[in-house]
Amino acid sequence: MTRTADGASAASSAVSRTGLWLIVAAAVQWAMLGPMARVAFAEGVSALTVAFWRATLGALLFAAHAAFTQAPALHRRDRWPAALLGVAGMAVMYVTYFKSVQYGGAALAAILLYAAPVWVALGAHFLLRERVSVSEAGALALTLLGVVLVALSGRSASPEAGQFAVTWPVLLFGTLSGLSYAGYFLMGRPLFGRNAPSRVLAWALAAAAVVLLPFVEWRMHSNTAWLAIGFLAVVCTFGAYLCNATGLRSVAASRAATVATLEPVLAVMAAWLVWGERLAPLGMFGALLVVAGIVRSARRAEVPQRDVAQ
Repeated sequence: MTRTADGASAASSAVSRTGLWLIVAAAVQWAMLGPMARVAFAEGVSALTVAFWRATLGALLFAAHAAFTQAPALHRRDRWPAALLGVAGMAVMYVTYFKSVQYGGAALAAILLYAAPVWVALGAHFLLRERVSVSEAGALALTLLGVVLVALSGRSASPEAGQFAVTWPVLLFGTLSGLSYAGYFLMGRPLFGRNAPSRVLAWALAAAAVVLLPFVEWRMHSNTAWLAIGFLAVVCTFGAYLCNATGLRSVAASRAATVATLEPVLAVMAAWLVWGERLAPLGMFGALLVVAGIVRSARRAEVPQRDVAQ
């Protein structure tokens, strides 16, 4: 009995570690979102138009993936929740995040967006009944402090950088973007646990595309713009969401959100490689704190018992 229990525990830990690595892989792919989106923006494509095509092409890719792999159909009872995931956890985040950037700048927008792990931890505790340990709280504190430092150090070379005022619209849109991002983790985890991730994401992204449709600017785009949009759809949407959704099946929502904060650090590195943006010493220190928090969280990885029984 002991050997069987030890074997089951080891298998569960291995599954959880794999899930964490999948979430890290998703963060790496999402980190390219900003630099590649800037390519499309430079070609004159609006942010919401990019978001629409990203959602539309992503939905088609996931639908094709589900058909190719013969994934079981989405449970009838989960169709509306999956659509809600797309609207509340994807489309709303796209719109509110871009608005917070427009009114308050990228640094403040990033701080408010990546406050999401706090909302996830609270939501996971009260809605999913996940216990947040002292160690996990420490990891959360490290990553949040690191994200704040990275965001504050990520200033553009533009003379207008850092001149934004903290107004009510900035706080409103930024907080909504963080809540929407948290909602993706909280709503997505039970859906991914009961269904094939490709089916859930096909429905969710299709719903997001429908909501974003009124914001689309219908005109011809350059080949460079379409290449950038294609990269965003294939890598930053299909690849990233598939890795993240698969990882969420074996990792607690609060821990997954903590590990996902690796994304802004990687995004700064990608911006430096692609656009020559440099990270200030303060940002370097913040990046180290984020990595430390992720390592701390990964070492405490475990599969919640109620998930193993499902």
